[in-house]
Amino acid sequence: MSFSPGEEGALSQAAPDVNTQDLCHNPAQCVATGNTSEDKVSPVVDEASPSSTSSFEILDMESVLAPYQEVQPHWFFCRQADDNTFWLPFSREDSDKLENSCNTAASKEEEVVVAVDGQRYDVHVKERKCYPVYWEQAPTEVRRCTWFYKGDKDTRFMPYPEDFSKSLEEAYMISVTLNEWKRKLDFPTGETVILHNPKLIMQYQPIGLQDEWISSPSEQTRPRTVKRGVDNISVEITDGEPEKVDHLVFMVHGIGPACDLRFRSIIQCVNDFRSASLSLLASHYKRAQQDGLVGRVEFLPVNWRSALHGDATGVDKDIQRITLPSISRLRHFTNDTLLDLFFYNSPTYCQTIVDTVASEVNRLHDLFKQRHPEFNGAVSVVGHSLGSLILFDLLTNQRTGSETREGLSSWEPCCLKCDTLEQALSKLGLQQYLDTLQAENLDLESLALCHDSDLKDLGIPLGPRKKILNYIRRKKLLEDCRTQTECVAPLPPLTTDHVGNQPLGLATQHSQFHRAQSVTSAVDYEYFDVGIGQVSIDYPQLAFHPQMFFAFGSPIGMFLTVRGLKHIDPSYTFPTCKSFYNIYHPYDPVAYRIEPMIVSDVDLEPMLIPHHKGRKRMHLELKDSFTRMSMDLKNNVLGSIRTAWQSFARLPAVALPPVIEGETTTETDLEETRASAEVTASVKREEKSADFGTKILEWPSAFHNHYFKGVCVEAETSVSAEQTQQPEIKVGMLNGGRRIDYVLQEKPIESFNEYLFAIQSHLCYWESEDTALLLLKEIYDKLGVAFEQPQQ
Repeated sequence: MSFSPGEEGALSQAAPDVNTQDLCHNPAQCVATGNTSEDKVSPVVDEASPSSTSSFEILDMESVLAPYQEVQPHWFFCRQADDNTFWLPFSREDSDKLENSCNTAASKEEEVVVAVDGQRYDVHVKERKCYPVYWEQAPTEVRRCTWFYKGDKDTRFMPYPEDFSKSLEEAYMISVTLNEWKRKLDFPTGETVILHNPKLIMQYQPIGLQDEWISSPSEQTRPRTVKRGVDNISVEITDGEPEKVDHLVFMVHGIGPACDLRFRSIIQCVNDFRSASLSLLASHYKRAQQDGLVGRVEFLPVNWRSALHGDATGVDKDIQRITLPSISRLRHFTNDTLLDLFFYNSPTYCQTIVDTVASEVNRLHDLFKQRHPEFNGAVSVVGHSLGSLILFDLLTNQRTGSETREGLSSWEPCCLKCDTLEQALSKLGLQQYLDTLQAENLDLESLALCHDSDLKDLGIPLGPRKKILNYIRRKKLLEDCRTQTECVAPLPPLTTDHVGNQPLGLATQHSQFHRAQSVTSAVDYEYFDVGIGQVSIDYPQLAFHPQMFFAFGSPIGMFLTVRGLKHIDPSYTFPTCKSFYNIYHPYDPVAYRIEPMIVSDVDLEPMLIPHHKGRKRMHLELKDSFTRMSMDLKNNVLGSIRTAWQSFARLPAVALPPVIEGETTTETDLEETRASAEVTASVKREEKSADFGTKILEWPSAFHNHYFKGVCVEAETSVSAEQTQQPEIKVGMLNGGRRIDYVLQEKPIESFNEYLFAIQSHLCYWESEDTALLLLKEIYDKLGVAFEQPQQ
């Protein structure tokens, strides 16, 4: 019986042994030698202990014989995580597509490719490999699975290789057809499988060398449980993702190679975020999905770090040479994570980062459009940590339709036609390189398309290269400024206080002229935009206009302040993106707010993101209740004590009748007046004392009705009431006049020690269902799809 030793060796490592002495009392007898799969079990097996034999017979009697039915296969794919191997099932829809393609692939010579998992992966059916489409990743193995095994230390069933499963299925078919059980299958690698009955099938590992004092193989090897068909194992199989894509979202990561505390990559984190969004769509847009109004939202990761680190730039080797040997782990962590912040503030590496993000987003967008030609939805971007700052700077420097055409024309070589190559080199004092450039048939038009690396390949030294590139850049900027002055009205500005409160629209033009006047310099502070402080680099243009920009745990506010921007003009908006949401966890040490930079005269609380189950968390409800309780108790007690003290310490003055000139008051009238005043004062004192006592006696019931009755009411009403009570406040046009800052609700355990959960709070967004639901709600609100809160 054919079976690959390499596959079985890997198989043995993947599944530990299990003790099943209650099923086969004497495994030494069960693993008697046999040559073929058709061999019946040795008589030694029939002479097993009475207890085990009787148990098998009982199972045989209980099992109802049924005609043989071919097993239904299901396709699985392999995933490596933390040095462990997991086999996960494809969705039912993808598995059916793979099975149909497998049946037709035998008659074809070329490879059959099937798109699976929302068309994010391509499976090469004949090769049995799965390749990612949108990102670089090693291909994973896929398998057509029919038989599975598991040991007692395994958490899930593992599929057998296809050859092994085929052999088991043939033996099972013979046993069912002939009704002959207790069959034993021996494989060349020493693996032994015994089919006791349809419900009990065991596999035994190779015994190996036995020591003299070992009495039975059960002390050295333990069997595995074997199951036939995916229906007999506990595994969750989904139906598949909707084919219709309503919205496309690109997600840009922050600093470091890992995106969460489990040290997972951006690809794995985005996969989890996508899975959470699919679950929320099924629960919060169930009716819309049934009516066909809602498909799904596609989330794609944007990885820019690989272009900065490694062999791409060689910066890691340069940093390693100057790193001190002490506290090596801490220094390694710093070099891997925190240095990304310094790289972004460097003109050289900032250009690399921005170019990588823009080119990767454009590449993914084009590739997505090719694979989904029917897609006509909008596109949004998400940035986490430093990724949000990168997107903010990119979106700040985008151009609208007319500006894009003018900007592109400024890049066209026609703007340099005013001079010849010889005249330009003469102005720069570089006539000696004219022959070198003309030998490559270069003129001013083609020279404008050259990069530093191209001129370096021609043998031109660094100094002349910088002069040539700076000359081209100067002419481009001057032409651009002239075009904007004549044709384009400036955008609504971000204002700044440290440059005479001049609007950024004018400041940008000034800064562009400053750039044009700047000579070659690695770090020239005239290269910083006035009021923004962005490094003067060539910001590339995106191939689309994002509908919304979501920032997770973003330091944008801090960076703008450090750059010298004290105030954002309320009329400012991104040129090509009209919605901006700043989402953060209250304990996130990296996150900063945006709204105080726009509305500085009003103390605005951030918008509280509702829990995905439709309420405030219970500990926040209790916290609000106790806060109101303490304030009311303080006011009531102080007011009652003040009233009582005034009533006891001060006697009311006697109101004497006015004395008319010429009249006299008798002594009897005065005494009567005093007596009536004393009686009146006494009555008032008794009434106030009784009123004070009544208040004290009524406090417990009023306390219960006012505070704890409200906690029992459905929390969704309280949340909606709080939101409706808040007045509508305009916070500028950065989000179309809507609120910008949104804060998540901390978990109960996080409220005990905010310092302990600070790092986790910065990395929690990838698994936050509240964050995913906010994105879905904003996306589908613009599509006119109603949000529905599921019943709890």
